[in-house]
Amino acid sequence: MESSLAEEVKKTSLDIFERIAAAEAKIHGRDIADVHFHEVGAVDSIIDIVGTAIGLHKLEIEKILSGPVPLGSGSIDTSHGKLPIPAPATIEILEGVPVYRGDFDFEVTTPTGAGIVRTLARGFERIMDMEIERIGYGAGSKGISGHNRSRHSSLPNVLRAVIGNQVKKEEKIKKGHSCDTVMLSTNIDDSSPEVLGYTMEKLHEQKAVRDAWLEHIYMKKNRPAFKLSIICDLKEEAAMAHIIFKETSTIGIRREEISRYCLERKIEKIQLPYGEVEIKTARFDGKEINSSPEYESCRVLAKKTGRPLKEVYRDAILFFSRR
Repeated sequence: MESSLAEEVKKTSLDIFERIAAAEAKIHGRDIADVHFHEVGAVDSIIDIVGTAIGLHKLEIEKILSGPVPLGSGSIDTSHGKLPIPAPATIEILEGVPVYRGDFDFEVTTPTGAGIVRTLARGFERIMDMEIERIGYGAGSKGISGHNRSRHSSLPNVLRAVIGNQVKKEEKIKKGHSCDTVMLSTNIDDSSPEVLGYTMEKLHEQKAVRDAWLEHIYMKKNRPAFKLSIICDLKEEAAMAHIIFKETSTIGIRREEISRYCLERKIEKIQLPYGEVEIKTARFDGKEINSSPEYESCRVLAKKTGRPLKEVYRDAILFFSRR
């Protein structure tokens, strides 16, 4: 504690050491005060832990997030003999944290690494919504081949850190960036076009559906199929999924929350010499930048007057530009 390091660095370092020591104490059935130093970490671990604390302090990082933690596989030699990976202390420290084995045949996360990430991370997720400022890579010296890779097809042995400013939901909406929608999609290779066409009609009738479409795809054994996708309101996704399950033969639906940039929209009505149509306008920074006739209102007017639809479209655009 008599070190010249900043108090914040000392506290961060001690917090990490204490977490590792607590895990070792639990595994060995001892009191944390009786854990020997060699069980907590060697000199390289001290450098890793204190160096991390110094770096965070100098970078003035406010919040740390980590992706799911890779563990690796195989076994390691310890003072207690050969043990399976992950080491007992590693798995003890990472209790409650999302982990995965990965395509690695060695120890990827050590107790020291586990202690650092478990102590410092405030959440475990993929890269969050942020405005990226800086990116750093740390490369290791160990060559990585993995279980399913040839000796000449190695994995990059690097750790990446991304620094940025978190973009809050209200800021996104203010900038026109909305994240209140979800995309549902499914591949279907055993349904008739009539059934899928009817399903699309039903989906387009739902107010919660922002868009819906079909794509021609080829599945296993080169079977022609369709990919059905919709973008709908997040709060209504269960109801939309129910329609897809009920109307089609699919047994699984993928989901992905998505973000969108949306312009301010408005529907205006204009009077043509032979009837009324609607025009959709879009604004950016208060200025109108897009406009187009609404198909349904033009279709109704074309059928009512007997005029060609393309003529109604042409007149709607012409009269709207003169307003």
